[in-house]
Amino acid sequence: MIKLDLNHAFLKENVKDYQGEVNELNESLVNGTCKGNDFIGWLTWPQDYDRDEFDRIKKCAARIRENADVLIVCGIGGSYLGPRAGIEMVNGLYPENQIEVIYLGNTFSSTYLAQVMNYIKDKRVVVNVISKSGTTTETAIAFRILKQFMEKKYGAEAKDRIIATTDKARGTLKALADREGYETFVIPDNIGGRFSVITPVGLLPMAAAGLDLDAFMKGLADGTGEYGDPDLDKNPAYRYAVARRILQHQGYDVELFVQYEPQMQMVAEWWKQLFGESEGKDELGILPDSACFSTDLHSLGQFVQDGKKVLFESNLYVDEPAIDVLFPSDDKNEDNMNYLAGKSLDWVNKMAAQGTLMAHEETGGVPNIIFRMPGMTAYDFGNMCMFFFKAIAMTTLMNGSNPFNQPGVEVYKKNMFKLLGKE
Repeated sequence: MIKLDLNHAFLKENVKDYQGEVNELNESLVNGTCKGNDFIGWLTWPQDYDRDEFDRIKKCAARIRENADVLIVCGIGGSYLGPRAGIEMVNGLYPENQIEVIYLGNTFSSTYLAQVMNYIKDKRVVVNVISKSGTTTETAIAFRILKQFMEKKYGAEAKDRIIATTDKARGTLKALADREGYETFVIPDNIGGRFSVITPVGLLPMAAAGLDLDAFMKGLADGTGEYGDPDLDKNPAYRYAVARRILQHQGYDVELFVQYEPQMQMVAEWWKQLFGESEGKDELGILPDSACFSTDLHSLGQFVQDGKKVLFESNLYVDEPAIDVLFPSDDKNEDNMNYLAGKSLDWVNKMAAQGTLMAHEETGGVPNIIFRMPGMTAYDFGNMCMFFFKAIAMTTLMNGSNPFNQPGVEVYKKNMFKLLGKE
């Protein structure tokens, strides 16, 4: 369970004063009467997911690991941010004895695409293309190039090395997959893209990368109970949701999501999509930003400490690192670092976090929210997903907005299609 500490948040209102509003909004969420209620399937997914498909995902992942050096995940937004966040959080950035996962279909950059295609030309490749419709432009461009590459490289075997995660019955990608004979997995109709990491969208890449799917689903399921009670004394996800609204009432329009592990940078990117797309509408919401400390203390730290007071920090602390290292002694001690000899580097990291909190809170006057999670396992990732799902649903409903749509993202697409000459 993620623990929440609001003692450093400078809240000028009592969180418990919002209990009545939280009760009403939670009832609308659970009963399916809230705004966007067509997309609340994630609430019951740990109980409702297709067990047969889940087993098929595990078997498919085992075949991928056996037959490929590289898995290409071709998708954008929630179709790649979620699985990438989970894979990198659990495995780290340089894992041993794991398949290499490369992400395409998330940019129009010609250089990036060309370099990836050159890199994989002599490797054993499997492609997982992820798209509800099959017409998302970034993904469709990359997949056409990948499909031709795979057919040239593998011939008739290409159909066994391309896997489509798409709509159950309709859409361009589903029709193509059926015609070509690709194995397919289903993106549920009632779970939106930024929540889809818990579905085959995230499950297949994570399983192929060696993550324990049973542990992930257990963490998610436990989270439905741990973050399900509307009582603000018992539910840290809802307390966080309320605290965000209080801080915005106090004039803070930017939330800086801070973590101290480079392998969690994609967790921050996933969080930014989840929160930005969910509440950034109706000219409301808090701008989500992120930083990895202590690295970014040497770039953003000055602004956070002494700049305009527009932001609050939400700090994600991890109790147990994936790997720890002891700092060595040196007889010459020319760098004067022997005072740390024999100390854990994770302990040093935690002292950096404590010192930063003191500086930003006590001297800088910056409100700080603190989350604590036990570790960086598949279980922890599943549990964390449910924490943030419940928090963003509640905090967006408090604004009177629909947490589950994203009407604003269609505007740039219409402009782009006109400029590209699409009829």
